[in-house]
Amino acid sequence: KEARSCFGFGFGSGSTGLELGRVGNSTSGGTMFRSSVKPRSVKSQLSDGDIEESSLLKGQTTSSGSVLPYVGVASLGAILFGYHLGVVNGALEYLAKDLGIVENAVLQGWVVSSLLAGATVGSFTGGSLADHFGRTKTFVFDAIPLTLGAILCAMASNVETMIIGRLLSGVGIGISSAIVPLYISEISPTEIRGTLGSINQLFICIGILAALVAGLPLARNPLWWRTMFGIAAIPSVLLALGMAFSPESPRWLVQQRKISQAEQAIRKLYGKNRVTELIEDLSASGQGSEEQDAGWFDLFSSRYFKVVSVGAALFLFQQLAGINAVVYYSTAVFRSAGVTSDVAASALVGAANVFGTIIASSLMDKRGRKSLLITSFTGMVLTPYSGPLAVIGTILYVLSFSLGAGPVPALLLPEIFASRIRAKAVALSLGMHWISNFFIGLCFLSVVTTFGISKVYLGFGCICVLAVMYIATNVVETKGRSLEDIERQLSPPI
Repeated sequence: KEARSCFGFGFGSGSTGLELGRVGNSTSGGTMFRSSVKPRSVKSQLSDGDIEESSLLKGQTTSSGSVLPYVGVASLGAILFGYHLGVVNGALEYLAKDLGIVENAVLQGWVVSSLLAGATVGSFTGGSLADHFGRTKTFVFDAIPLTLGAILCAMASNVETMIIGRLLSGVGIGISSAIVPLYISEISPTEIRGTLGSINQLFICIGILAALVAGLPLARNPLWWRTMFGIAAIPSVLLALGMAFSPESPRWLVQQRKISQAEQAIRKLYGKNRVTELIEDLSASGQGSEEQDAGWFDLFSSRYFKVVSVGAALFLFQQLAGINAVVYYSTAVFRSAGVTSDVAASALVGAANVFGTIIASSLMDKRGRKSLLITSFTGMVLTPYSGPLAVIGTILYVLSFSLGAGPVPALLLPEIFASRIRAKAVALSLGMHWISNFFIGLCFLSVVTTFGISKVYLGFGCICVLAVMYIATNVVETKGRSLEDIERQLSPPI
Protein backbone atom coordinates (compact mmCIF):
# COMPACT_ATOMS: atom_id res chain seq x y z
CA LYS A 1 0.00 0.00 0.00
CA GLU A 2 1.97 2.96 -1.19
CA ALA A 3 -0.12 5.47 0.69
CA ARG A 4 1.65 4.48 3.87
CA SER A 5 4.71 6.38 2.71
CA CYS A 6 2.96 9.58 3.73
CA PHE A 7 3.41 8.63 7.35
CA GLY A 8 6.98 7.53 6.82
CA PHE A 9 7.92 10.76 5.21
CA GLY A 10 6.58 12.82 8.04
CA PHE A 11 7.01 16.02 6.10
CA GLY A 12 6.36 18.67 8.60
CA SER A 13 8.01 21.25 6.49
CA GLY A 14 9.08 24.69 7.02
CA SER A 15 10.81 26.27 9.81
CA THR A 16 12.05 29.56 10.85
CA GLY A 17 11.80 32.67 8.88
CA LEU A 18 12.65 36.30 8.86
CA GLU A 19 12.84 37.49 12.43
CA LEU A 20 9.87 39.49 13.65
CA GLY A 21 11.14 40.49 17.03
CA ARG A 22 14.62 39.25 17.68
CA VAL A 23 14.10 36.53 20.17
CA GLY A 24 16.82 34.27 21.48
CA ASN A 25 16.42 30.86 23.00
CA SER A 26 18.70 28.47 24.78
CA THR A 27 20.20 25.55 22.96
CA SER A 28 19.02 23.28 25.71
CA GLY A 29 20.46 19.94 24.96
CA GLY A 30 23.27 18.83 22.73
CA THR A 31 26.84 19.72 23.46
CA MET A 32 27.50 20.08 19.75
CA PHE A 33 25.18 23.07 19.70
CA ARG A 34 26.48 24.97 22.70
CA SER A 35 28.01 28.35 22.04
CA SER A 36 29.29 31.31 23.95
CA VAL A 37 27.49 33.71 21.63
CA LYS A 38 25.02 35.74 23.64
CA PRO A 39 21.52 36.25 22.29
CA ARG A 40 20.69 39.86 21.57
CA SER A 41 17.31 40.07 23.26
CA VAL A 42 16.18 40.42 26.84
CA LYS A 43 15.30 37.02 28.28
CA SER A 44 14.13 35.48 31.51
CA GLN A 45 15.37 32.15 32.85
CA LEU A 46 12.72 29.50 33.42
CA SER A 47 12.87 26.72 35.95
CA ASP A 48 13.36 24.02 33.34
CA GLY A 49 16.35 25.69 31.78
CA ASP A 50 14.63 27.05 28.70
CA ILE A 51 14.93 30.70 27.88
CA GLU A 52 11.86 32.62 26.91
CA GLU A 53 11.49 36.04 25.39
CA SER A 54 10.82 38.87 27.81
CA SER A 55 7.36 40.35 27.87
CA LEU A 56 8.99 43.63 26.93
CA LEU A 57 9.75 42.19 23.51
CA LYS A 58 6.43 40.54 22.79
CA GLY A 59 4.64 42.38 20.05
CA GLN A 60 7.56 44.75 19.69
CA THR A 61 7.50 44.76 15.92
CA THR A 62 4.63 44.08 13.60
CA SER A 63 4.57 43.37 9.91
CA SER A 64 2.38 44.93 7.26
CA GLY A 65 3.10 42.14 4.76
CA SER A 66 1.80 38.59 4.64
CA VAL A 67 3.56 35.30 3.97
CA LEU A 68 0.46 33.13 4.19
CA PRO A 69 -0.54 33.27 0.49
CA TYR A 70 2.97 32.20 -0.54
CA VAL A 71 3.11 29.42 2.05
CA GLY A 72 -0.21 28.27 0.60
CA VAL A 73 1.19 28.21 -2.92
CA ALA A 74 4.26 26.25 -1.81
CA SER A 75 2.00 23.79 0.00
CA LEU A 76 0.54 22.75 -3.36
CA GLY A 77 3.80 20.83 -3.66
CA ALA A 78 2.92 19.01 -0.42
CA ILE A 79 -0.57 18.17 -1.68
CA LEU A 80 0.94 16.73 -4.87
CA PHE A 81 3.43 14.82 -2.76
CA GLY A 82 0.64 13.08 -0.86
CA TYR A 83 -1.59 12.64 -3.89
CA HIS A 84 1.03 10.90 -6.04
CA LEU A 85 1.91 8.62 -3.13
CA GLY A 86 -1.71 7.64 -2.56
CA VAL A 87 -3.26 7.62 -6.01
CA VAL A 88 -1.94 4.19 -7.01
CA ASN A 89 -3.43 2.64 -3.89
CA GLY A 90 -6.95 2.36 -5.27
CA ALA A 91 -6.07 2.50 -8.97
CA LEU A 92 -3.55 -0.34 -9.17
CA GLU A 93 -6.07 -3.16 -9.58
CA TYR A 94 -7.89 -1.34 -12.38
CA LEU A 95 -4.85 -0.11 -14.28
CA ALA A 96 -3.35 -3.60 -14.06
CA LYS A 97 -6.39 -5.01 -15.87
CA ASP A 98 -6.36 -2.21 -18.44
CA LEU A 99 -2.63 -2.58 -19.15
CA GLY A 100 -2.63 -6.39 -19.09
CA ILE A 101 -0.38 -6.95 -16.06
CA VAL A 102 -2.88 -8.55 -13.67
CA GLU A 103 -0.81 -11.74 -13.43
CA ASN A 104 2.54 -9.94 -13.29
CA ALA A 105 3.27 -8.94 -9.69
CA VAL A 106 6.77 -7.78 -10.63
CA LEU A 107 5.51 -5.16 -13.10
CA GLN A 108 2.83 -4.06 -10.65
CA GLY A 109 5.60 -3.61 -8.09
CA TRP A 110 7.51 -1.45 -10.54
CA VAL A 111 4.45 0.73 -11.10
CA VAL A 112 4.30 1.31 -7.35
CA SER A 113 7.99 1.61 -6.49
CA SER A 114 9.20 3.57 -9.54
CA LEU A 115 7.77 6.65 -7.84
CA LEU A 116 10.16 6.13 -4.90
CA ALA A 117 13.11 5.65 -7.25
CA GLY A 118 12.30 8.92 -9.00
CA ALA A 119 11.81 10.67 -5.67
CA THR A 120 15.30 9.63 -4.54
CA VAL A 121 16.80 11.26 -7.64
CA GLY A 122 14.59 14.32 -7.29
CA SER A 123 15.43 14.91 -3.63
CA PHE A 124 19.15 15.20 -4.42
CA THR A 125 18.50 17.29 -7.53
CA GLY A 126 16.26 19.79 -5.73
CA GLY A 127 19.04 21.11 -3.50
CA SER A 128 21.38 21.95 -6.38
CA LEU A 129 18.60 23.54 -8.44
CA ALA A 130 17.48 25.67 -5.50
CA ASP A 131 21.03 26.89 -4.90
CA HIS A 132 21.69 27.70 -8.55
CA PHE A 133 18.38 29.09 -9.81
CA GLY A 134 16.66 30.13 -6.59
CA ARG A 135 13.71 28.69 -4.71
CA THR A 136 10.80 30.01 -6.77
CA LYS A 137 12.31 29.15 -10.16
CA THR A 138 12.99 25.63 -8.92
CA PHE A 139 9.30 25.29 -8.08
CA VAL A 140 8.45 26.35 -11.62
CA PHE A 141 10.92 23.80 -13.03
CA ASP A 142 9.49 21.17 -10.71
CA ALA A 143 6.06 21.59 -12.26
CA ILE A 144 7.42 20.17 -15.53
CA PRO A 145 8.03 16.55 -14.37
CA LEU A 146 4.96 16.72 -12.14
CA THR A 147 2.72 17.72 -15.05
CA LEU A 148 4.30 15.44 -17.65
CA GLY A 149 4.25 12.51 -15.25
CA ALA A 150 0.55 12.95 -14.53
CA ILE A 151 -0.31 13.20 -18.24
CA LEU A 152 1.79 10.17 -19.22
CA CYS A 153 0.19 8.04 -16.49
CA ALA A 154 -3.29 9.12 -17.56
CA MET A 155 -2.65 8.38 -21.24
CA ALA A 156 -0.55 5.21 -20.79
CA SER A 157 -1.43 2.43 -23.21
CA ASN A 158 1.29 0.09 -21.90
CA VAL A 159 3.12 -0.51 -18.66
CA GLU A 160 6.35 1.03 -19.92
CA THR A 161 4.69 4.42 -20.40
CA MET A 162 3.07 4.11 -16.98
CA ILE A 163 6.41 3.44 -15.31
CA ILE A 164 8.04 6.39 -17.10
CA GLY A 165 5.18 8.60 -15.95
CA ARG A 166 5.56 7.38 -12.38
CA LEU A 167 9.31 7.99 -12.52
CA LEU A 168 8.77 11.58 -13.68
CA SER A 169 6.15 12.14 -10.98
CA GLY A 170 8.62 10.73 -8.47
CA VAL A 171 11.32 13.14 -9.57
CA GLY A 172 8.80 15.93 -9.12
CA ILE A 173 7.74 14.99 -5.61
CA GLY A 174 11.38 14.36 -4.67
CA ILE A 175 12.24 17.93 -5.65
CA SER A 176 9.17 19.15 -3.77
CA SER A 177 10.21 17.24 -0.67
CA ALA A 178 13.43 19.27 -0.62
CA ILE A 179 12.25 22.74 -1.59
CA VAL A 180 8.85 23.03 0.12
CA PRO A 181 10.33 23.02 3.65
CA LEU A 182 13.29 25.06 2.44
CA TYR A 183 11.18 27.86 0.98
CA ILE A 184 8.69 27.96 3.84
CA SER A 185 11.52 28.04 6.38
CA GLU A 186 13.14 31.02 4.71
CA ILE A 187 10.02 33.19 4.48
CA SER A 188 8.09 32.27 7.65
CA PRO A 189 7.97 34.63 10.65
CA THR A 190 9.95 33.29 13.58
CA GLU A 191 7.11 33.18 16.08
CA ILE A 192 4.81 31.07 13.88
CA ARG A 193 7.31 29.11 11.83
CA GLY A 194 6.55 25.87 13.68
CA THR A 195 2.85 26.17 12.98
CA LEU A 196 3.40 26.99 9.31
CA GLY A 197 5.94 24.21 9.01
CA SER A 198 3.61 21.61 10.52
CA ILE A 199 0.83 22.62 8.13
CA ASN A 200 2.93 21.11 5.34
CA GLN A 201 2.59 17.65 6.89
CA LEU A 202 -1.14 18.24 7.09
CA PHE A 203 -1.26 19.08 3.39
CA ILE A 204 0.58 15.87 2.55
CA CYS A 205 -2.10 13.89 4.37
CA ILE A 206 -4.79 15.97 2.65
CA GLY A 207 -3.19 14.90 -0.63
CA ILE A 208 -3.42 11.26 0.47
CA LEU A 209 -7.07 11.77 1.43
CA ALA A 210 -7.78 13.44 -1.91
CA ALA A 211 -6.33 10.40 -3.68
CA LEU A 212 -8.58 8.09 -1.67
CA VAL A 213 -11.65 10.20 -2.42
CA ALA A 214 -10.72 10.39 -6.10
CA GLY A 215 -10.90 6.60 -6.25
CA LEU A 216 -14.53 6.35 -5.15
CA PRO A 217 -15.98 6.32 -8.73
CA LEU A 218 -13.80 3.33 -9.69
CA ALA A 219 -16.45 0.81 -8.71
CA ARG A 220 -18.84 2.27 -11.31
CA ASN A 221 -16.27 3.25 -13.93
CA PRO A 222 -13.17 0.99 -14.19
CA LEU A 223 -11.48 3.47 -16.56
CA TRP A 224 -11.71 6.24 -13.94
CA TRP A 225 -8.13 5.46 -12.91
CA ARG A 226 -6.92 7.52 -15.88
CA THR A 227 -8.78 10.57 -14.60
CA MET A 228 -7.33 9.98 -11.14
CA PHE A 229 -3.80 10.32 -12.49
CA GLY A 230 -4.64 13.09 -14.95
CA ILE A 231 -6.18 15.54 -12.47
CA ALA A 232 -2.82 15.78 -10.68
CA ALA A 233 -1.68 17.98 -13.58
CA ILE A 234 -4.03 20.78 -12.41
CA PRO A 235 -2.32 21.62 -9.08
CA SER A 236 1.04 21.18 -10.85
CA VAL A 237 0.19 23.99 -13.27
CA LEU A 238 -1.23 26.10 -10.44
CA LEU A 239 2.03 25.61 -8.52
CA ALA A 240 4.06 26.94 -11.46
CA LEU A 241 1.73 29.92 -12.00
CA GLY A 242 1.62 30.77 -8.30
CA MET A 243 5.37 30.61 -7.87
CA ALA A 244 5.90 32.80 -10.93
CA PHE A 245 4.31 35.61 -8.90
CA SER A 246 5.73 34.69 -5.47
CA PRO A 247 8.69 36.50 -3.91
CA GLU A 248 12.06 34.81 -3.91
CA SER A 249 13.67 33.92 -0.59
CA PRO A 250 15.35 37.11 0.72
CA ARG A 251 18.08 34.96 2.24
CA TRP A 252 19.00 33.43 -1.10
CA LEU A 253 18.92 36.84 -2.78
CA VAL A 254 21.25 38.41 -0.19
CA GLN A 255 23.57 35.44 -0.50
CA GLN A 256 23.64 36.06 -4.26
CA ARG A 257 24.31 39.79 -3.55
CA LYS A 258 21.03 40.77 -5.18
CA ILE A 259 20.28 43.32 -2.50
CA SER A 260 17.72 45.39 -4.40
CA GLN A 261 15.70 42.29 -5.24
CA ALA A 262 15.96 41.16 -1.63
CA GLU A 263 14.54 44.49 -0.53
CA GLN A 264 11.61 44.06 -2.90
CA ALA A 265 10.96 40.53 -1.58
CA ILE A 266 11.04 41.72 2.05
CA ARG A 267 8.70 44.58 1.20
CA LYS A 268 6.26 42.11 -0.35
CA LEU A 269 6.51 39.64 2.51
CA TYR A 270 6.72 41.94 5.52
CA GLY A 271 6.11 45.51 4.44
CA LYS A 272 8.46 48.40 3.80
CA ASN A 273 9.01 49.13 7.49
CA ARG A 274 11.05 45.91 7.84
CA VAL A 275 13.41 46.31 4.88
CA THR A 276 16.36 48.09 6.50
CA GLU A 277 16.29 45.99 9.66
CA LEU A 278 16.16 42.64 7.90
CA ILE A 279 18.72 43.48 5.22
CA GLU A 280 21.14 44.47 7.98
CA ASP A 281 20.44 41.29 9.92
CA LEU A 282 20.85 39.06 6.88
CA SER A 283 24.10 40.74 5.91
CA ALA A 284 25.43 40.64 9.47
CA SER A 285 24.77 36.91 9.69
CA GLY A 286 27.37 36.35 6.97
CA GLN A 287 24.98 35.45 4.19
CA GLY A 288 26.23 38.31 2.08
CA SER A 289 29.88 37.51 2.69
CA GLU A 290 32.46 36.24 0.25
CA GLU A 291 31.53 32.64 0.97
CA GLN A 292 29.89 30.96 -1.99
CA ASP A 293 27.28 28.23 -1.94
CA ALA A 294 28.73 25.05 -0.52
CA GLY A 295 29.56 22.04 -2.65
CA TRP A 296 28.43 18.53 -1.78
CA PHE A 297 31.78 17.64 -0.22
CA ASP A 298 31.56 20.68 2.07
CA LEU A 299 28.72 18.95 3.89
CA PHE A 300 31.23 16.45 5.26
CA SER A 301 33.77 19.04 6.41
CA SER A 302 34.56 19.48 10.10
CA ARG A 303 32.64 22.76 10.08
CA TYR A 304 29.30 21.25 9.07
CA PHE A 305 29.43 17.47 9.49
CA LYS A 306 27.99 17.33 13.03
CA VAL A 307 24.97 19.40 12.06
CA VAL A 308 24.43 17.54 8.81
CA SER A 309 24.68 14.19 10.60
CA VAL A 310 21.83 15.24 12.92
CA GLY A 311 19.55 15.81 9.92
CA ALA A 312 20.37 12.43 8.42
CA ALA A 313 20.03 10.69 11.78
CA LEU A 314 16.56 12.11 12.47
CA PHE A 315 15.20 10.77 9.19
CA LEU A 316 16.94 7.44 9.74
CA PHE A 317 15.38 7.09 13.21
CA GLN A 318 12.03 8.14 11.74
CA GLN A 319 12.11 5.26 9.29
CA LEU A 320 13.75 2.61 11.49
CA ALA A 321 11.12 3.24 14.19
CA GLY A 322 8.81 1.26 11.90
CA ILE A 323 6.06 3.66 10.91
CA ASN A 324 5.68 2.28 7.39
CA ALA A 325 5.73 -1.30 8.67
CA VAL A 326 3.12 -0.58 11.36
CA VAL A 327 0.79 1.12 8.91
CA TYR A 328 1.39 -1.67 6.40
CA TYR A 329 0.37 -4.28 8.98
CA SER A 330 -2.60 -2.26 10.26
CA THR A 331 -5.06 -3.70 7.71
CA ALA A 332 -4.51 -7.24 9.00
CA VAL A 333 -4.82 -5.99 12.57
CA PHE A 334 -8.14 -4.27 11.87
CA ARG A 335 -9.46 -7.33 10.05
CA SER A 336 -8.67 -9.52 13.04
CA ALA A 337 -10.71 -7.07 15.12
CA GLY A 338 -13.69 -7.29 12.76
CA VAL A 339 -12.97 -4.23 10.59
CA THR A 340 -13.14 -5.85 7.16
CA SER A 341 -13.05 -2.67 5.06
CA ASP A 342 -9.61 -1.55 3.86
CA VAL A 343 -11.06 1.94 3.36
CA ALA A 344 -12.27 2.04 6.97
CA ALA A 345 -8.88 0.87 8.24
CA SER A 346 -7.09 3.50 6.18
CA ALA A 347 -9.54 6.14 7.36
CA LEU A 348 -8.90 5.30 11.04
CA VAL A 349 -5.13 5.45 10.63
CA GLY A 350 -5.34 8.57 8.48
CA ALA A 351 -7.64 10.29 10.96
CA ALA A 352 -5.19 9.56 13.79
CA ASN A 353 -2.36 11.02 11.75
CA VAL A 354 -4.27 14.16 10.80
CA PHE A 355 -5.51 14.67 14.38
CA GLY A 356 -1.99 14.30 15.77
CA THR A 357 -0.58 16.67 13.16
CA ILE A 358 -3.14 19.33 14.08
CA ILE A 359 -2.18 18.99 17.74
CA ALA A 360 1.52 19.19 16.84
CA SER A 361 0.89 22.36 14.82
CA SER A 362 -0.65 24.06 17.84
CA LEU A 363 2.18 22.98 20.15
CA MET A 364 5.21 23.43 17.90
CA ASP A 365 5.86 27.06 18.84
CA LYS A 366 4.81 26.58 22.48
CA ARG A 367 6.44 23.32 23.52
CA GLY A 368 9.25 23.36 20.98
CA ARG A 369 10.63 20.87 18.48
CA LYS A 370 12.91 18.90 20.79
CA SER A 371 10.30 18.19 23.46
CA LEU A 372 7.80 17.00 20.85
CA LEU A 373 10.39 14.69 19.32
CA ILE A 374 11.16 13.12 22.70
CA THR A 375 7.46 12.81 23.58
CA SER A 376 6.71 11.28 20.19
CA PHE A 377 9.42 8.60 20.22
CA THR A 378 8.64 7.79 23.87
CA GLY A 379 5.01 7.21 22.96
CA MET A 380 6.05 4.94 20.12
CA VAL A 381 8.18 2.86 22.51
CA LEU A 382 5.03 2.03 24.45
CA THR A 383 3.50 0.33 21.41
CA PRO A 384 2.84 -3.38 22.12
CA TYR A 385 5.63 -5.60 20.83
CA SER A 386 4.24 -9.07 21.53
CA GLY A 387 2.05 -10.46 18.77
CA PRO A 388 0.09 -8.39 16.27
CA LEU A 389 -0.67 -4.82 17.30
CA ALA A 390 -4.09 -4.24 18.77
CA VAL A 391 -6.28 -1.70 16.99
CA ILE A 392 -5.91 0.81 19.80
CA GLY A 393 -2.15 0.20 19.85
CA THR A 394 -1.89 0.98 16.14
CA ILE A 395 -3.91 4.17 16.52
CA LEU A 396 -1.84 5.31 19.50
CA TYR A 397 1.37 4.51 17.64
CA VAL A 398 0.38 6.58 14.61
CA LEU A 399 -0.88 9.36 16.88
CA SER A 400 2.45 9.42 18.74
CA PHE A 401 4.34 9.48 15.46
CA SER A 402 2.33 12.42 14.15
CA LEU A 403 3.02 14.47 17.28
CA GLY A 404 6.74 14.79 16.59
CA ALA A 405 8.63 12.08 14.71
CA GLY A 406 6.51 12.80 11.63
CA PRO A 407 6.43 16.59 11.29
CA VAL A 408 9.51 17.75 13.23
CA PRO A 409 12.52 16.42 11.23
CA ALA A 410 11.72 18.30 8.00
CA LEU A 411 10.77 21.34 10.10
CA LEU A 412 13.97 21.32 12.14
CA LEU A 413 16.46 20.70 9.35
CA PRO A 414 16.24 24.04 7.52
CA GLU A 415 16.50 25.74 10.91
CA ILE A 416 19.81 24.19 11.97
CA PHE A 417 21.59 24.22 8.60
CA ALA A 418 23.68 27.26 7.66
CA SER A 419 22.44 29.24 4.67
CA ARG A 420 25.28 28.24 2.34
CA ILE A 421 24.65 24.52 2.89
CA ARG A 422 20.90 24.61 3.62
CA ALA A 423 19.52 23.46 0.26
CA LYS A 424 22.04 20.66 -0.26
CA ALA A 425 21.96 19.52 3.38
CA VAL A 426 18.16 19.29 3.34
CA ALA A 427 18.37 17.35 0.07
CA LEU A 428 20.97 14.97 1.51
CA SER A 429 18.87 14.30 4.61
CA LEU A 430 15.77 13.68 2.53
CA GLY A 431 17.77 11.38 0.33
CA MET A 432 18.49 9.35 3.46
CA HIS A 433 14.72 9.21 4.02
CA TRP A 434 13.91 7.95 0.53
CA ILE A 435 16.70 5.36 0.50
CA SER A 436 15.85 3.95 3.94
CA ASN A 437 12.14 4.05 3.06
CA PHE A 438 12.81 1.99 -0.08
CA PHE A 439 14.91 -0.68 1.66
CA ILE A 440 12.56 -1.00 4.63
CA GLY A 441 9.63 -1.50 2.27
CA LEU A 442 11.66 -4.02 0.30
CA CYS A 443 12.87 -6.07 3.28
CA PHE A 444 10.10 -5.80 5.87
CA LEU A 445 8.10 -8.90 4.96
CA SER A 446 11.26 -11.00 4.63
CA VAL A 447 12.46 -9.88 8.06
CA VAL A 448 9.06 -10.66 9.60
CA THR A 449 9.12 -14.12 8.01
CA THR A 450 12.60 -14.79 9.37
CA PHE A 451 12.35 -13.37 12.90
CA GLY A 452 8.62 -13.10 13.60
CA ILE A 453 6.49 -10.01 14.13
CA SER A 454 7.10 -9.88 17.91
CA LYS A 455 10.87 -9.55 17.56
CA VAL A 456 10.46 -7.01 14.76
CA TYR A 457 8.25 -4.79 16.91
CA LEU A 458 10.64 -5.20 19.83
CA GLY A 459 13.36 -3.95 17.49
CA PHE A 460 11.24 -0.92 16.62
CA GLY A 461 10.87 -0.18 20.33
CA CYS A 462 14.64 -0.36 20.85
CA ILE A 463 15.17 2.06 17.95
CA CYS A 464 12.75 4.50 19.59
CA VAL A 465 14.71 4.31 22.87
CA LEU A 466 17.94 5.03 21.00
CA ALA A 467 16.21 7.93 19.24
CA VAL A 468 15.16 9.48 22.56
CA MET A 469 18.72 9.22 23.89
CA TYR A 470 20.19 10.71 20.71
CA ILE A 471 17.72 13.59 20.57
CA ALA A 472 18.24 14.43 24.25
CA THR A 473 21.99 14.85 23.77
CA ASN A 474 22.38 16.09 20.19
CA VAL A 475 19.35 18.10 19.08
CA VAL A 476 18.97 21.81 19.69
CA GLU A 477 15.72 23.58 20.57
CA THR A 478 15.04 26.23 17.92
CA LYS A 479 11.69 27.74 18.84
CA GLY A 480 11.67 31.52 19.08
CA ARG A 481 15.01 31.96 17.31
CA SER A 482 15.71 33.38 13.88
CA LEU A 483 17.68 31.49 11.28
CA GLU A 484 20.43 34.09 11.64
CA ASP A 485 20.81 33.55 15.40
CA ILE A 486 20.90 29.79 14.95
CA GLU A 487 23.44 30.01 12.14
CA ARG A 488 25.74 32.31 14.12
CA GLN A 489 25.86 29.76 16.94
CA LEU A 490 25.96 26.46 15.08
CA SER A 491 27.99 27.40 11.99
CA PRO A 492 29.93 30.60 12.71
CA PRO A 493 31.81 32.15 9.76
CA ILE A 494 35.39 31.04 9.31
